[in-house]
Amino acid sequence: KAANLMKKSGAKSVRAFAAHGILSGPAVERIEKSELEEVYFTDSVQRDIVSTKIKYISVAGAMGEAIKRVYKNQSISSLYYK
Repeated sequence: KAANLMKKSGAKSVRAFAAHGILSGPAVERIEKSELEEVYFTDSVQRDIVSTKIKYISVAGAMGEAIKRVYKNQSISSLYYK
C-alpha cells in the first residue's frame, strides 16, 4: 500500500529492500499487483519465490570475508562500520 501511495504522490519509481525474503500467504501476489518496480532480498535464505519483481543480492562475499576474519581472529565490525 505504501508503494501505491508513493506513486500516487508523484514518485517516479518505488523499490523495496529487505534482508531475508520470507514471505507467506498472498505476499507474492500483493507484490506483483503493487506499484513496486522491484523488491530486493539477500540470498541468505532459500530462494524459492517466483516473481518477475523479486531480485536477490548475494551475501556470499560478505559472509566469506566474515568467516575468514573470525578464523584469523580479526575484526568483523570493520566490514560494516567504516
